[in-house]
Amino acid sequence: MEMASFGNKRSYDDFKKQIPIAVQPLFDLIRTYCFSLGENVVEDIRMHRIVFGKSMSFRWFADVAPQEKSIIIKIQKSRKEQPQIIQVDLEQDLSDLKKILKEAFDTIR
Repeated sequence: MEMASFGNKRSYDDFKKQIPIAVQPLFDLIRTYCFSLGENVVEDIRMHRIVFGKSMSFRWFADVAPQEKSIIIKIQKSRKEQPQIIQVDLEQDLSDLKKILKEAFDTIR
């Protein structure tokens, strides 16, 4: 699967080195889920977070930032709404998060 990336061309492997070890499996799960939403998902690896968008127009739907013992996710459904901010803890069930991410992805035109 080809991953589109913009900006400074950091790889996910480079980014992953700065994610606390305890948070890495959860971060990988969320990242994999974002890619599973469609073939047109693109990731932009930034300094302290990864932003997931839809296609080359890069309308973002998830901004995922690792913390020491959790992950902060900003989810945007439209440019008119304020992003929804969710903190995901290590042992948390992801089913609600997945529904919200899918809804945000599906809402983007």
